Amino acid sequence: SGISHYIEYIFFFMQQYLQNKKGLVQTVFNKVYDQYDLMNDLMSLGIHRFWKKDIINMMNPTSNQKLIDVACGTGDIAKLFLKHVNKLSEVTCVDPNKGMIEKAKKKLNNYKNLKWIIASAENLPIKDSTFDFYTISFGLRNTKNISQSLSEAYRVLKPGGRFICLEFSKIQNSNLNFIYENYSKLIPLIGNLVVGEKQPYEYLVQSIKDFVSQEELIGFMIKENFKKCSYRNLSGGIVSIHSGWKI
Repeated sequence: SGISHYIEYIFFFMQQYLQNKKGLVQTVFNKVYDQYDLMNDLMSLGIHRFWKKDIINMMNPTSNQKLIDVACGTGDIAKLFLKHVNKLSEVTCVDPNKGMIEKAKKKLNNYKNLKWIIASAENLPIKDSTFDFYTISFGLRNTKNISQSLSEAYRVLKPGGRFICLEFSKIQNSNLNFIYENYSKLIPLIGNLVVGEKQPYEYLVQSIKDFVSQEELIGFMIKENFKKCSYRNLSGGIVSIHSGWKI
C-alpha cells in the first residue's frame, strides 16, 4: 500500500540522515550530559517529570518485575520505577554515553539493585527474554535505526513483556503547534546560555521535527511483531507514549 511505501521511504531517509550524522549524537550528549537535567526542565518547562510518572502509572509494576531502561540518561525512569516497587526490583540502565551513566550513578547512589551498561539501543549485550518491561524515553529518535532498536527491544522482553516508549511527537492542534514551533526556536538560545553550546540543541530540535508521527511509529512496532500496539498523546501531542506487547 501507499502508506507502507511512504513509511519505508521515511525510514530510508532518516537512516541516511542519521548515518551522515554518525557520531553527532554522541558528540551532542558528550557536550550536554552535565546540564542534562536542567536543560530537560527548561526545554519541557518541567513537564517531563509528569510525563515520566505517566509511564510508571501505565506500567503499574510489581516488585518481582524486571525493567530495562534504554537511553536511560541520568536515571529518572529507574528511580521512579524503584520507588514504585519499594526498591524490591531490579533495573538495568543502558545508555551509549559514559558521561551520562556516571551522572546517573551519582544521582542514584542510594539504590543498590541497579545494573549499568554502556551500549546502543540497536545492540544490547543481553540474553533473549530477560525483562518484563522495556522503556525508552526521548531516546528512540536518536537511534541510528528505529527498526533494529525495536527488534532488540522485542528480543530482550519476556513473552508477555511490555514495550513503552515516551517520545516527542506530532502536535494535533494547529494553535498549539504554532506556539510550540516558536518556543522551539528559543531552545538553542537557552542552551547557549545554560551550557554555552547552541549546536547540540539545534540538533535536538531538528531531531524532533524529523521524527516519525504517532501512526508511523505504530507501523514500525507492528513490523517488529509487537501486538496490541497503541499510543496516548500527552500535552496535546507534544509527546506521546507508545505501548506494545510481546505475546
